[in-house]
Amino acid sequence: MSRIAVGGTFDPLHAGHKALLAKASELSRRGELLVGLTSNDMVRNKFHDVADYNQRFEDVLGFVRSQGIEPVIVRLDDPYGPSIKEDFDCIVVSPETHPVALKINTIRREKGLIPLIIILVDYVLADDGLPISSTRIKRGEIDANGRVLDKKR
Repeated sequence: MSRIAVGGTFDPLHAGHKALLAKASELSRRGELLVGLTSNDMVRNKFHDVADYNQRFEDVLGFVRSQGIEPVIVRLDDPYGPSIKEDFDCIVVSPETHPVALKINTIRREKGLIPLIIILVDYVLADDGLPISSTRIKRGEIDANGRVLDKKR
């Protein structure tokens, strides 16, 4: 039985997040999917407003369930959560969170734990060829599916 970890803020839940969660769901079909969801305290320093934890929890839960998986969702009060203490087989990350996965493996090695297999899911690109991101959505540049809303010159 495999145990898969993925984490993030997931606000707003956009096509890039869905690709990440879909890959994690696919890998966990015969095991367990643990989703680490950043706490309200952790998101206070973001460059844009972030929805409340409970709303983000419901959004992530609904999407992962639509993939046929019943996830375990835990609140993250630090960038690592249970991934530095518990047994997992792999961690699913985006290019943005890949450095955190490398740090997790460094910490795991220091603690005598087996490093996680890192599964990198590439960015999903918007219609303008740039990555879909929460910041771009919050700025009104694109929607959650990557459609351009306001052409920048």
